[in-house]
Amino acid sequence: MGKYALWVCFVLLSGHSLVYAQGDAAAGEEKSESCAGCHGEDGNSNAPIFPKLAGQHASYLAKQLHEFKKGKRANPTMTAMAEPLSDADIDDISAYYARQKVTLEKAEKPNPLGEKIYRTGNASSAVPACTGCHGPDGAGNPSAKFPALRGQYAAYLEKTLSDFKSGERANDANSIMRAIAAKLSSEEIAAVSGFTAGLQ
Repeated sequence: MGKYALWVCFVLLSGHSLVYAQGDAAAGEEKSESCAGCHGEDGNSNAPIFPKLAGQHASYLAKQLHEFKKGKRANPTMTAMAEPLSDADIDDISAYYARQKVTLEKAEKPNPLGEKIYRTGNASSAVPACTGCHGPDGAGNPSAKFPALRGQYAAYLEKTLSDFKSGERANDANSIMRAIAAKLSSEEIAAVSGFTAGLQ
């Protein structure tokens, strides 16, 4: 096993709770009404700057809402939305969105650079393959709270990677995404975001 594979395995096994959000999806549908303006009624947002929540792992969604609420993930709008939520509210909303079906995006054109970064990484800059945490089809890893990426808008993925690269976003466990994004060029970020958005 190579050193990059060993590193990914270490990250997967360290510091992550195996507890899933146990919520009431039916209750979550009603509680999510205020989220629809940005994220769509079923979690498929209409604007590419807002993430799709449909089909996302409940464990990941709950983690993000708790961290918005505590200010660990910085976003004034989301902090204001999350602050009044109880733990049960968060679990219910997360369960609702996890049960919705994400609308998949179509890859516009072949993207060899994006595919290379996603599937094999870049050994020359010590960037591991995205598949190690997010899977070959972008399905993610719910037990490790690694998000599903397939179907997500390329624009949102590019912004997220850029925020990790700059340190504007800093709620990644063990600084894993900040460490990876810091080694990606702007061209690589755009390419891998475009490729990932088209995963089926």
